Amino acid sequence: LILGERSPREAGRYRERLYRLETEARGLVSFRVRWMESDLLVWAERDLKEYALGELREAHRQLRDFIRRHPRFLHSMVPYEVPEGAPPVVLAMAQAARLCGVGPMAGVAGAVADTVGKALMPHSREVLVENGGDLFIAGDSERTVGIFAGPSPLSGRLALRLPPCVEGMGVCTSSASVGPSLSLGKADAAVVLADSAVMADSAASLLGNIARDRESIPDALRQVLPLPGVRGALLVMGEDLGAAGEVELVALRP
Repeated sequence: LILGERSPREAGRYRERLYRLETEARGLVSFRVRWMESDLLVWAERDLKEYALGELREAHRQLRDFIRRHPRFLHSMVPYEVPEGAPPVVLAMAQAARLCGVGPMAGVAGAVADTVGKALMPHSREVLVENGGDLFIAGDSERTVGIFAGPSPLSGRLALRLPPCVEGMGVCTSSASVGPSLSLGKADAAVVLADSAVMADSAASLLGNIARDRESIPDALRQVLPLPGVRGALLVMGEDLGAAGEVELVALRP
């Protein structure tokens, strides 16, 4: 599998999602699910495209209807208090934003991956949902996820080895140098492993925001690791790398 963003030289590959040609999940069926702004690549034990599309459309409907009534939710750069009875995907984004101190849309890709992935779990023991480089993963198999960090010389040379996780987890990346992520820092890749993809996505945004230079790497990791649900974190900044928590790194073959 592949995680992260592509370098400016390969920006077209990112926009067209051609990096997906380099992905593989042995023993699983892959299928693509698209609706409006979302473009997901899903792996499961059988083709569950119709289930996935239904969940994706419902998540979009919930978000669209909520934002129509609460337009500040879309643009807020800080946590946004949502009313009781807000849709599940909105509540998940708002809670993760509150814990991480970021805007609620920082976790939208992870929230969508969570929504689709969890809906497929009753139909497949192994489920993986990739949404723009952010991942929801559930199953009893070990997985290896490659890290691409734009112009960093470490890009494409390292991977995360993830243990089986039958209840599901998220692995998400934010980057200041490449890709569509909005980041206030300087990280080529700010990666977070968490109990959910929405939390991993929001925490990765925070991690990327506070990583300004190589001296800030240890402090940035220390700030993110204690957040509820966060399992591990990784920062790549040029030739420098820092990792903390449940992070097992392996070398990728050339």
